[in-house]
Amino acid sequence: MKTRITEMFGIEYPIICGAMMWLCKPELCAAISNAGGMGNLTAGNYDSEEEFRAAIAKTRSLTSKPFMVNVTILPSVHITAAHHQMYLRVCAEEKVAGLEISGSPIDKACGPEYVAMLKKAGVRLFHKVGSVRHAVHAEKAGYDGIYAAGIEEGGHPLSDDVTTMVLTPRIVESVKVPVVTVGGIADGRTMAAAFALGAEGVMMASRFMATKECVVHENIKQEILKRQEYETTLICKTLGLQGRALRNKTVEQVLDLESKQCGFEDLIPLISGKRVKEAWESGNVDVAPMMVGQSIGLIRDVPTCKELLDRMLKEAQADVARVQKML
Repeated sequence: MKTRITEMFGIEYPIICGAMMWLCKPELCAAISNAGGMGNLTAGNYDSEEEFRAAIAKTRSLTSKPFMVNVTILPSVHITAAHHQMYLRVCAEEKVAGLEISGSPIDKACGPEYVAMLKKAGVRLFHKVGSVRHAVHAEKAGYDGIYAAGIEEGGHPLSDDVTTMVLTPRIVESVKVPVVTVGGIADGRTMAAAFALGAEGVMMASRFMATKECVVHENIKQEILKRQEYETTLICKTLGLQGRALRNKTVEQVLDLESKQCGFEDLIPLISGKRVKEAWESGNVDVAPMMVGQSIGLIRDVPTCKELLDRMLKEAQADVARVQKML
């Protein structure tokens, strides 16, 4: 495959792993990069500069190939503005291949000098957005690419609620930098569809949870295989921080509290990162919101990362050939 994404990073497949708290650590990150895609090291997993640098070093010990680092700039209980600045500075000093920025753009949250610092270090900057206006801002601010995140995605889609099918072509026609489709991507069919919409790469997170190299508990993987696309819902809309999660007992509690106009203090015990970590490690599928996308309806097995990426290419080629034959 040859797109501006593969050429920019020197990778085999324009398939990128999205950020996942507690899961996007060196082992999974390296496995995806070694399989020909772009692994993800999620900065929020690390509280100190020493831990973060050690994670980058460990990832580099496991792969010689490029990988992304995610920095999510959203309201958080334990990740402060100082953490955001530290993550960005370390990424510049370590000269990582690329950054996935979620939430507020770097220039507004930390200052334009951080954009200049990262670009001087050769770090490619990508902003995950859910609207054309945010994509246009990112391009003007100096970002090298856009992640077009539709409402289907797990995590925190923008409250504009625009689907991948509409958002990708709208952003593609509005910016000159390469666009990567996020939300609803889990196989070669959806990847081929993203390319038809003008994207030059795809990002997946939920799909990578159900791989052999992901350290999440086996119960969680099996739950993902069992559930369907209609079994996710949006939570925390009343906080202005909506997120897509799998329906379970905790999510129903959150929705009930939101219906009663309860605030952050009432919700935080249910949605805290500690509970999510407990779920991933214990396999208790009801103890925390499981932030997954509607793409779970397309996930039916637990392959290795290499098996998954190789299969996606073959599937995409077959679907493109099928469409060409129809035309």
